[in-house]
Amino acid sequence: MNDRPLAVTLGDPAGVGAEVIIGAWKALRAAGPRFVAVGDAATLAAAGGRDAPVRPVQSPAAAGAVFADALPVVDKPLSAPVMPGAPSPVAAPQIAQWIEAAVAFALSGAVCGVVTAPIAKQALHGAGFAFPGHTEFIGALTAARPFAGVRGPVMMLAAGDLRVSLATIHEPFAKVPGLLSVERIVETGRVTAEALVRDFGVERPRLAIAGLNPHAGEGGTLGDEEIRIVGPAVEALRALGVDARGPSPADSLFHEAARATYDAVVCLYHDQGLIPIKMLDFWGGVNVTLGLPIVRTSPDHGTAFDIAGRGLARPDSMIAAIVLAKDIADRRARA
Repeated sequence: MNDRPLAVTLGDPAGVGAEVIIGAWKALRAAGPRFVAVGDAATLAAAGGRDAPVRPVQSPAAAGAVFADALPVVDKPLSAPVMPGAPSPVAAPQIAQWIEAAVAFALSGAVCGVVTAPIAKQALHGAGFAFPGHTEFIGALTAARPFAGVRGPVMMLAAGDLRVSLATIHEPFAKVPGLLSVERIVETGRVTAEALVRDFGVERPRLAIAGLNPHAGEGGTLGDEEIRIVGPAVEALRALGVDARGPSPADSLFHEAARATYDAVVCLYHDQGLIPIKMLDFWGGVNVTLGLPIVRTSPDHGTAFDIAGRGLARPDSMIAAIVLAKDIADRRARA
């Protein structure tokens, strides 16, 4: 184990990030894992009220001494107030700055990992943010750091006994077939297999590779991507020593008996992986970025602007993300 805290970014200050961070602190303040928030202390204090005091700290090193009594925050204030439920591009520079600061803490060793509260891509993109989301941004921020493995970033979602990795992430469905390639699926599979060993303690990872079309193309009669792309990718993974099987029809991959036959599924597009994850555990799913020199997780939900500021947000997924990040960080520290 290591005694460094995690860094938890505030995310979009108009969303539920502050509420789920406060909820996680209340649940974890006694036994941990310990963490330090990175963001606007005033937003967190407003969400916490009298029941959850917030204490600004100068660095993550000071978090441990106050965590049992107050939520420690590396305070990087907003340039203008933001109302819950009313996202504004004015906050975009600070949202990006909070992520950059947390990643810098992780790269320096000041924290053992990063957990990110949700961001709203539309508001960020309107202010010139050049990345589809957290995964790609953090991948770019860590690109210069050496990494002993196949580098991602690859997005994995985990809930209960199900883990899914995505070959394509935030892409319109109409673009997915054109984005798929043997190389892309092989890279996703290799990153996933290595991460299962390094970050999840799976000694001999087994991967299931999903098909794109109904019935995995049914021999080419319902689409030929399985013949041209997915099948060759599976064979290439096997040639590299990865225990991979497929392409498998996605509609029969996720029931209980099927889940016992693999350690992760490589899914080919966003909803193919996220629908079963959220059906299995809607409140407790976790997003994990694989193939990076730092540990990064996040809750598997969005900003929920419609309920922000109303005290309705559940912290389950944030708690699960913090616990998983600490587990991965401890496993890496023992390696």
